[in-house]
Amino acid sequence: MEIGSKVVATAAVKMAITSTRQEESDLKRQLFEQSEVRAVAVDYGGEFISSVGKIVERSVVAAKREGVIKDTHADEGAIAGAAREALAQIMPKALGLNVGGKIGIARHKDHISVAIFMGIGLLHLDEVAIGLGHRAVP
Repeated sequence: MEIGSKVVATAAVKMAITSTRQEESDLKRQLFEQSEVRAVAVDYGGEFISSVGKIVERSVVAAKREGVIKDTHADEGAIAGAAREALAQIMPKALGLNVGGKIGIARHKDHISVAIFMGIGLLHLDEVAIGLGHRAVP
């Protein structure tokens, strides 16, 4: 089976919607064993506007820490760019509100995807959204 952007994007979304650390760990191991996709997930939360920079930073740090990317300018930029693309898709719903959720990151060879699962709080009326960004790096 050819591993391309669709498989990597699916893996990132699956990582972003895991409920527990154990589920994250199991999925991460399964993805690598079945298709050599490296993946990681990390939680975040706060007011949307002030959280944007933190979300991008946490994405890069988690991806480096777990060996999803190398410590290179191109890899870090790919993660940051994909995270910002995912955030841009969610921004219209989240502006000015509190958010929280999980970032899922996956990579196979030159395909990198970042999925952001976000709960958007407004009183007791919560909204949910998923944003997805993809980059190709050598």
